[in-house]
Amino acid sequence: MMDFESREKVTSARPLISVAEALVRQPREPIVTSRERAWGSVAVDVHRSCAGVAERVPALDHHMIGYCRSGGGRLIQGRAGKVHSSMLSAGSSLLMPAGYDATWEGDAPASVRIRVAPSLVTLAGEQIGRRGTAQIEIRNVFQARDAMIERIAMTFLAELDRKPHPAQRLIVEGLSCAIVAHLLRHYNAFEDVELAAPPSLGPSDVAKITQYIEDNIEESIGLSDLAGLVNVSRFHFARLFKQSMGVTTRAFVEQRRISRAQSLILESDLPLAEVALITGFSDQSHFTRRFHRHAGCTPAVFAREQGRRRSTRRAG
Repeated sequence: MMDFESREKVTSARPLISVAEALVRQPREPIVTSRERAWGSVAVDVHRSCAGVAERVPALDHHMIGYCRSGGGRLIQGRAGKVHSSMLSAGSSLLMPAGYDATWEGDAPASVRIRVAPSLVTLAGEQIGRRGTAQIEIRNVFQARDAMIERIAMTFLAELDRKPHPAQRLIVEGLSCAIVAHLLRHYNAFEDVELAAPPSLGPSDVAKITQYIEDNIEESIGLSDLAGLVNVSRFHFARLFKQSMGVTTRAFVEQRRISRAQSLILESDLPLAEVALITGFSDQSHFTRRFHRHAGCTPAVFAREQGRRRSTRRAG
């Protein structure tokens, strides 16, 4: 269920507030933010719950998607000349487009706030929309239940819980493309944008992408890097890759990193912590979890089993 309101904007004459200004102007600082991580055209803030909110928010120069991660309470929102009162609980989302003055009053649940530059939405519409971008304006939504927003918000949250690592850029770029495509398809005030069908990847394209990943396994690989190899937009690339390979770009790169890690364990005496860093994982704990997911055992168990097999072969 979604509560939409008029697309008429009611803004002040003051300049629109940037992402950086929004952080400074907030009466309560986020408990964690992506601002220092250079996540491109998307910024993510995580906030605690707060009772007795009474805020007036000047119009923003970016879209803000709020996801309630826990708790709940009654919140009165004012935007677009409308006032909306409802109970927000874990799993609820709201959408505040750029250019709206807003007011908040009541009890705000703990939230993840995703801030998206309108230029990213426009670019995506131009590159993936079937009929161009003549009329794109993101809706004002006071409350919704949206499984896609929930998945994206919780994945962003998981990445904020980790320190920066080489795989993070690919994850964040993928999430950014996903949230923008979702806004275009489901929250355009005029008409939901129909996504054009991407072409398919040929064998030479797959070989080029795979080789690039192998050559840069220790580096921060971005979706834009891979898309550039085959001359398609990053917004098309994620769908194109999954359509052609049967797995997401993120999953494929992680598979290659785990495969490289297995080779390093077999062929060297490097400590597992060093193997984790060489293959692009944030730390040994993260590496262990992802290794177990792919290989069915921890790196330590894999190393012991392979060592035992080599000893048995030598003894024989």
